[in-house]
Amino acid sequence: MECGSLAAAFLPIGTAPHGEAGSTKRMAENLAQLRVLNDEVVACAKCPRLVKYREKVAREKRRAYRAWEYWGKPVPGFGDAQAQLLILGLAPAAHGANRTGRMFTGDRSGDFLYAALHKAGFANQPTSLHRDDGLQLDRVYTTATCRCAPPDNQPLPREVSNCRAYLERELEILKPKAVLALGKIAWDAYLEILKQRGVIASRALYKFAHGAEAEFAPGTPRLFGVYHPSQQNTQTGRVTPAMYAKVLHKIRRFLEN
Repeated sequence: MECGSLAAAFLPIGTAPHGEAGSTKRMAENLAQLRVLNDEVVACAKCPRLVKYREKVAREKRRAYRAWEYWGKPVPGFGDAQAQLLILGLAPAAHGANRTGRMFTGDRSGDFLYAALHKAGFANQPTSLHRDDGLQLDRVYTTATCRCAPPDNQPLPREVSNCRAYLERELEILKPKAVLALGKIAWDAYLEILKQRGVIASRALYKFAHGAEAEFAPGTPRLFGVYHPSQQNTQTGRVTPAMYAKVLHKIRRFLEN
């Protein structure tokens, strides 16, 4: 089973024009730049450990997905090319995005996230099953700290570092007003970029917590944090739909102001 073409997987999906002057031109420019970037992401082989693991998973598959042709490559970002909110996760799930080829698609974390985005008005549907399921995001772009599925969901520091330039370019292209970090690793990854740019002196000044918020120099995207929507968190009640709804509502108000 192959859901979606290769091109469809890493061509970001935008929404209808946002009604602002020059929005169509900006959309076209961003799409072109994101297409180039995502081509590079999909072709990346910087981390031998991750290449070996993602391809092994794609060959062996999980019994429930035997009929699937696994993606088995780095997973590019997905969403609105005029996004005001960039959602930053950890890494593709071995049998989720590593199978489907789209961020947060095909696993329980994605089920939780997209249902929350739909309820908050950022997505046109609450489900994300495969690349051709019609999902569109409004003012939101999803990406990850590490673009390949890592063993035990734990990328090594050097693997996160190897992916950092991709995230920096997404930020430069999209120029979002806010970043939502799903978990502490994503929170620290964004702070590390700000530290290297000289925007902040130390990551230690900004403590991660669910509902945390950090404001920086003018023109720098504001950072929001939530616990990761992993099964470990959602099935134990550490993370609930109401908790995500509260943070997304706060972000929506910030974007509208």
